Amino acid sequence: MSADRPVLAVSGLAIAVRGEDGAREVVSGLSFTLARGETLCIAGESGSGKSMTALAVMRLLPKPAARIAAGSIRLGDTDLAGLDERAMQAIRGDRVAMIFQEPMTSLNPVLSIGRQLIEAIETHRDLPRGEARRLAVEALKAVRIPEAESRLGQFPHELSGGMRQRVMI
Repeated sequence: MSADRPVLAVSGLAIAVRGEDGAREVVSGLSFTLARGETLCIAGESGSGKSMTALAVMRLLPKPAARIAAGSIRLGDTDLAGLDERAMQAIRGDRVAMIFQEPMTSLNPVLSIGRQLIEAIETHRDLPRGEARRLAVEALKAVRIPEAESRLGQFPHELSGGMRQRVMI
């Protein structure tokens, strides 16, 4: 990807949601770009489409109730809106990610923190389990989780809300 090309470019995004009275657009004609090193903040009232926009970028809109009705979402040279689910799974969590506001709904309560982190690493990297485990510990240390090695064996409910949020990061 060239240095002058945006990391993320959303152009003319429209999101339609199907309801009892038919489909209606909840996001219409949204465009923005994000360059390498930039931070983008999307602010608005409750119901203004912030979460729907983020879910569309991640291709996590609830189907069949919601869909991308128009526009493009480009991550570098890749049009995310046109990818099939298998191709999107390879990108999601590797090249693009979303930190949800409530980590207890994102972390599996019956799997240890370590299993979830190691699985995410192994999904995107061809590494032996020991190396994936080492990277998981380093990731926890990077977000200042104390006793990172021992936290791998804990379950989400055993961590504070702030720790769960940092695990997601």
